[in-house]
Amino acid sequence: MISKNILVLPGDFVGPEVMSEALKVMDWFSSRGLIHFEIEKGLVGGSSYDKFGTPLTEEVINLANKSDAVLFGSIGGPKWHDVNYDLRPEKGLLNLRQSMGLFANLRPAIVFDALVDASSLKPDLVHGLDIMIVRELIGGIYFGEPRGIKKIKDNKRVGFNTQSYSTEEIVRIARVAYDLAAKRGNKVCSVDKANVMESGVLWREEVSKLRDEYYSNIELEHMFVDNCSMQLVKSPKQFDVILTDNLFGDILSDLAAMLTGSLGMLPSASLGSKSQDGKIPSLYEPVHGSAPDIAGKNIANPIAQILSLAMMLKYSLNHDKEADLIDDAVQLVLSENIRTIDIFEGVGNPVGTSEMGDAIISKLEIIAAN
Repeated sequence: MISKNILVLPGDFVGPEVMSEALKVMDWFSSRGLIHFEIEKGLVGGSSYDKFGTPLTEEVINLANKSDAVLFGSIGGPKWHDVNYDLRPEKGLLNLRQSMGLFANLRPAIVFDALVDASSLKPDLVHGLDIMIVRELIGGIYFGEPRGIKKIKDNKRVGFNTQSYSTEEIVRIARVAYDLAAKRGNKVCSVDKANVMESGVLWREEVSKLRDEYYSNIELEHMFVDNCSMQLVKSPKQFDVILTDNLFGDILSDLAAMLTGSLGMLPSASLGSKSQDGKIPSLYEPVHGSAPDIAGKNIANPIAQILSLAMMLKYSLNHDKEADLIDDAVQLVLSENIRTIDIFEGVGNPVGTSEMGDAIISKLEIIAAN
């Protein structure tokens, strides 16, 4: 059995709580001889700042680049709001993504059958919803230069950021979207703001050119981001794969997440380019934040973290069967109305974080035995 080297970065507040449940699932696979994990743990975000004075150390960057994959928790919180901007917990994640070259962020928005009524939209609009948002992750306005805040006349100030994309950056993320669509519904909706932004004009042109030259079997639609926001609420099942830039992807993926009923249900993957030895740098994390208001109360939903593990098994470790086992176990738990408080609908009593992890493992036992 081949050993997989995994760097685990639990993060802050509820991060370590939900990560503990994912680690229990990993232990379950290891104990049954299905996969052997060599796990290294590290600090990132606020916990790293508290100990080392920086949200991301060189040691963690090196460990991440040597690993087969990184399993990431959640970072940040009001505790560090007064910290220098460049040393805030969120900078640790941004810098880690950039250091690993993680340009492609995959965020599925899936409505589980048992949670249709948890969505804020009518059941008929979201039943069977399965969208994949492909977000460019290390370019655009979040990383563009020049940027900053400077004084101008009359003792006033101006803040500025730069939105820019190159052909190379656009083409490599578009390839990811097209390749995913080929395994799904053969539809890509590319989202931009080409009517007012030159970067959007280039984005639209390069996405179209790549499709025409190499992916003629994929149906391509272009949509302005404001219209896409409206359509996600009006008729979300029209979408299969949504391709967009860093800023718009950040916003649209959160919007799509809420169609599913809870941020606590959604995982994500961040992927880089394949190296000469076939390795793809990768990081997997839940969509939700560190939720400091519920930290330490054993009520956080660990499903997004556990499903992030499932994505890791599928996209980085080539263990599709084991990934499906996790997905099926989560479906079975939800179908039996085993819920944490964020998705509780008044049937029975809500379970805690650790109880939800135990319930998923018990279903893994049942499924694996059949």
